Amino acid sequence: MSLNPSRGLYLYLRTLNQAMDDKIITDDEAAILHVLAGSLGVSPSDTAECLAVVRGEEKNPFDDLEEDYSGQQMGDVSTYQAALIAALDDEVISEDEWSMLNSFRTIIQLQPDQHAMIEEAIHGMAEVDSQGQRRLERLQRFNIVCPFNN
Repeated sequence: MSLNPSRGLYLYLRTLNQAMDDKIITDDEAAILHVLAGSLGVSPSDTAECLAVVRGEEKNPFDDLEEDYSGQQMGDVSTYQAALIAALDDEVISEDEWSMLNSFRTIIQLQPDQHAMIEEAIHGMAEVDSQGQRRLERLQRFNIVCPFNN
C-alpha cells in the first residue's frame, strides 16, 4: 500500500514524528493522533503505514515532491481546537501531549489572535459543558507550560 500525499497526511506525519520523538506513543498522544487523523482525513488503514514511515521502514511520500504543504490552510485552526479540547478533556496531561500540540500549532503557523479566539471559545463552552471547569484549569496549565510564542 502506498500513501497518497495530501495536506492532511503531511500534517499528520509531522505531528506523528513529534509524538515518536521518544520512540513511544502514550495513550494521551494516541488520543490526540486519533482526533487529528479523523479531522485531517487520514484513514485508519493509513495510520499504520504512517507509523512505518516515521520509523524509517517505509519511504516518506513527501521526500520527492516539489509541492509545498507547509503554512496554514482552511480548517487547520478548527483541527487544532479539536485536538486541544481532546487533550484538555482527558484526566492525565503529559509533557508529550503538550509538546505534540505545541508542535502542531507551529506546523500550521497558528497566529496569536487565532489562539486567543480558540481560548475564548473554550471559555464560552465551559458554562454549558459538564467538563468545562476542569477544561479551563487544564487550559490555564497548558498556557503556562507551552506559552504562545510566535
